[in-house]
Amino acid sequence: MSGTDTIMALSSGALPSGVAVIRLSGPRTREAFLSLAGALPPPRTMALRHIGAERRLDQGLVAWFPGPNSFTGEDCAEFHVHGSPAGVKAILRALGENGLRLAEAGEFTRRAFENGKLDLLEVEGLGDLLGAETEKQRQQALARYDGRLTEKILGWRETLLDLRAEIEARLDFSDEGDVTDELPVSFGNDLLALKKSLNDALGSLTSGRIVREGIRVALAGAPNAGKSSLINALSKSDIAIVSDEAGTTRDVREVPLDIGGQLFVLLDLAGLRETESRAEAEGIRRAEKAIADADILLWLEAPDVDTSIRPESKAVLLTIGTKADLGATPGQDITLSAETGEGLAMLVQKLREIGENLTGAEPSLISHERDRIGLEDALAAVRDAERRLANWELAAEALRHASLALERLIGRVDAEQVLDRLFSSFCIGK
Repeated sequence: MSGTDTIMALSSGALPSGVAVIRLSGPRTREAFLSLAGALPPPRTMALRHIGAERRLDQGLVAWFPGPNSFTGEDCAEFHVHGSPAGVKAILRALGENGLRLAEAGEFTRRAFENGKLDLLEVEGLGDLLGAETEKQRQQALARYDGRLTEKILGWRETLLDLRAEIEARLDFSDEGDVTDELPVSFGNDLLALKKSLNDALGSLTSGRIVREGIRVALAGAPNAGKSSLINALSKSDIAIVSDEAGTTRDVREVPLDIGGQLFVLLDLAGLRETESRAEAEGIRRAEKAIADADILLWLEAPDVDTSIRPESKAVLLTIGTKADLGATPGQDITLSAETGEGLAMLVQKLREIGENLTGAEPSLISHERDRIGLEDALAAVRDAERRLANWELAAEALRHASLALERLIGRVDAEQVLDRLFSSFCIGK
């Protein structure tokens, strides 16, 4: 990967398609454009052109984005042509003859980062946006991509710079008449407010993670309590094997479900019971771990099944009486039948209500493990500075470490260690 190369890629979906978008970026973009599509149109204006010089390859709309006012910060162009596999191959071949090479995964976005068009948080937001499957995921990712988290972090950094300036002024200019020996009252108030703001942001990590990764809903109970049947009924598919033979489910099966724009991940688990089978015992061990890690626990009980001992869990608990068509089981939060559909709508509504309580009105911007590490490091450094105010040099150094933790989040320092992993998850052409 070299920033001096000019890159190209098919940025639209799989071929054949109605339209194919071919993107170019780099120093030879202008030359390649002139060679295949003639004179440059006005910047950021679509123009209808024949594609190909010596022989016509296609006809489509073209656009020219001169740097630095482009996505990557370099000269960029796009060809919007017919989504013919043969046509796209011919255009890419012709561009290759002009010295362009195929882009690697995420290379356009990496160039945008390296040229200062996006910071690391915005890049992660773009990656989340590309992978968003639900409305709340889209909202969360777009807010991060639009720079709302960056704006918040820059505000914290400005506060840290002001606090450091107060201390360093007394270290460097203590003999000046306009510098007092004591820190102003506002210093302590600002430090306290900063600590609270960082702590509140960390407190929103769980809701942010839930939006980004989904609410994990464990369906648990004794064998034949109706877990797989309920999974199939909720997902409206036959994804889980249903059998009256106990121990059919051995592994944790994950089924995604969109409820009200929020991603729920339903976990079909092995039935809990004493067993001599080593394979089934391993399935039960995995089920118990999934229950411990779940956000919501649906504990299933059926009239024809002995109730198993419910394991400990911090998840929101709903007891579900299944197989209502075979008879009622008293004492459950919801009674339903996967066979007739009775009670399913009530369960979905209840899951939606619990999901809204878990995620809040607006998705949290704090949602990545890297966010947690950076904010915890910054908060620890601020607390360290608070403890060391008797020694101004140590307090100023602690505040500097807090600033570095925030700058690391944005990608201003130590960015290389996360870039390769991050951009490898992007699609080609983005």
